[in-house]
Amino acid sequence: MKDFNLFIWLGERVSWLSWVNEDTIHIATAAFIVIVLLVLGTIAGIKLRDTENFIVPSKKITLPGLFEAFGEAILNLLEGIMGERAIKFLPLIGTIFIYILFCNVLGLIPGFAPPTDNINTNIPIALTVFVYYNAVGIKEHGFVKYFKHMSGPLIWLAPLMLTIELISHCVRPLSLSVRLFGNMTGDHMVLGIFSQLVPLVVPVIFFGLGLFVAFIQAFVFSLLSAVYIGLAIEHN
Repeated sequence: MKDFNLFIWLGERVSWLSWVNEDTIHIATAAFIVIVLLVLGTIAGIKLRDTENFIVPSKKITLPGLFEAFGEAILNLLEGIMGERAIKFLPLIGTIFIYILFCNVLGLIPGFAPPTDNINTNIPIALTVFVYYNAVGIKEHGFVKYFKHMSGPLIWLAPLMLTIELISHCVRPLSLSVRLFGNMTGDHMVLGIFSQLVPLVVPVIFFGLGLFVAFIQAFVFSLLSAVYIGLAIEHN
């Protein structure tokens, strides 16, 4: 029992927002990320309006350059899934990727906890994707044809196929949320434990691993969201 209690103690987080209720700390950190992104996005947007200065990319790392690089990389990803229509979905997928990435990276800063290690943060993002891709699919095909597509090619198998498809679609938001929640919770706990056990050198390794996990989880969430949208608008 003592070992178990020690493990829990080592996994505890100290937050800079200690004045906030523990049950709502994820809301405060999520709001903090939103404010940061709004400020950075506004600054980058103002600078990018001066197109003449950005015809030739700067050799230095700049804020507008980072946003532009993120946007181009995400657009290339979407084009591989959706083709020429990818630009239409860039604002949503790009926003999701950058937001989740910043939320994940926040957990690597001492004194902060990533909002994404709370499933209540992840579910609204996943539900947004769920509602959006279904709305886009219905708009693309029409209500009847969209659900007819889930019934399969054989009429006598339609009830079974439709049931399976509906369950599959309903599980998607939960799958997206739990995957992100589990990976970020585990990554943050491992980093905290090893930082306490071996305060020198070793935490640097896990910090690098944490950056990798933060990026991968944002990428996977965005990739799956793009795949769901691509499947919804696909024409057979």
